[in-house]
Amino acid sequence: MQHTIIKDTCIVNEGQQIFGDLLISNDRIEKIGGQIDIKGRATEIIGTGKHVLPGVIDDQVHFREPGLTHKATIYTEAKAAVAGGTTSFMEMPNTNPPAFTIDLLEEKYARAKESSLANYSFFMGTSNDNLEEILKANQLKSHICGLKIFMGSSTGNLLVESPLVLEKVFGSSELLIATHCEDEPMFKQKMVDLKKIKPHLTAADHPLIRDEEVCFESSFKAIQYAKRNGSRLHILHISTEKELQLFTNMIPLKDKQITAEVCVHHLHFTSDDYARLGNQIKCNPAIKAPHHRDALWKALLDDRLDIIATDHAPHTWAEKQEDFEHAHAGLPLVQHALQLMLHYVQEGRISIEKVVQKMSHSLADCFQIANRGYLREGYFADLVMVNMNQPSTITKENILYKCGWSPLEGFTSPATIEYTFVNGHLVYGKGVFNESKWGERLSFDRN
Repeated sequence: MQHTIIKDTCIVNEGQQIFGDLLISNDRIEKIGGQIDIKGRATEIIGTGKHVLPGVIDDQVHFREPGLTHKATIYTEAKAAVAGGTTSFMEMPNTNPPAFTIDLLEEKYARAKESSLANYSFFMGTSNDNLEEILKANQLKSHICGLKIFMGSSTGNLLVESPLVLEKVFGSSELLIATHCEDEPMFKQKMVDLKKIKPHLTAADHPLIRDEEVCFESSFKAIQYAKRNGSRLHILHISTEKELQLFTNMIPLKDKQITAEVCVHHLHFTSDDYARLGNQIKCNPAIKAPHHRDALWKALLDDRLDIIATDHAPHTWAEKQEDFEHAHAGLPLVQHALQLMLHYVQEGRISIEKVVQKMSHSLADCFQIANRGYLREGYFADLVMVNMNQPSTITKENILYKCGWSPLEGFTSPATIEYTFVNGHLVYGKGVFNESKWGERLSFDRN
């Protein structure tokens, strides 16, 4: 039996802060609170003045493997994730080839098993002709995080627009359905119309093309499909004020059939930042005007928005330097999401308890993840220790993404990630990685 005791620390969990010790035995949390002493050998970490949080769970990342490994790999991005306090991730199907079949999905799981320092799950992709595979996935709902539908902003067969296909998918899938919602014909027409007035577009035009109406129309349609079919729907990366009227805070998260998330970049950046960062913050859905950011914060705090995620989507620096229309859309964020939110804790905009709720607890509840997302005795020891009194600046030298850049470069967080445990294994400690153990496949408590 391998024991680690974190001594004299502030444990943030389930809306409370308690002071005391935390005991990890092998891969699980054995005891929380009070003064803990055990017979036999134990590793001790002094946590005085520090905060211990459940590890972050990120339900929306793009780690680019297979097929796009010039941008990122499961190994490089999972390593960046654990350095930032993220202990589990759920990765999207738009790789090459896309994960449209159970066999292709299992190939990704096999790769993660031998290369991911964080725990992992992968979404099954939806195409116009893979309904048979979606039906097979129903039998694996305890082992797959969900089904992903691109209802806008994708390429090739990943984009699903046909009402007939969408009705069949929503009516057939027993998995959680996660949707990217932007109305494709609408934003394409807006681009055509804008180019008549302004032939040479820039990043600042992105929120004018993929605007509030584009997002609302698609999100509204997704909700109608879900309601007609009794589907479990999760709408990804909400970015507009108007969409917020589609969601409720009148029922507990565990009882919601329709949930929504917000991403850290939509809480941090606004359209005012295009002048400084240009294509670096080009993403889909677009970063929009400041009043949208203000509305997202309000909805996050009053629980209409259930989850904070990243939509970590790395591209090479060269791919971001192309002209606006050809520059790839997406931002690398998974290493710095927790530090960014702890900045807003320091500013008084959100409590540390609420950050834990939205980045850990709510993920476990929303996706019904087994034995993770909370600091509870008997749960997997996925946790992070942060020093709220040790500022850290994001620099090119400490960025771990394979792409080597971040739109947050130069930003100083008030907090430092000191230790990250995955399944009881100290995978990251004060800048040093221990790669002797890989993460594990997530499982889900679903009937």
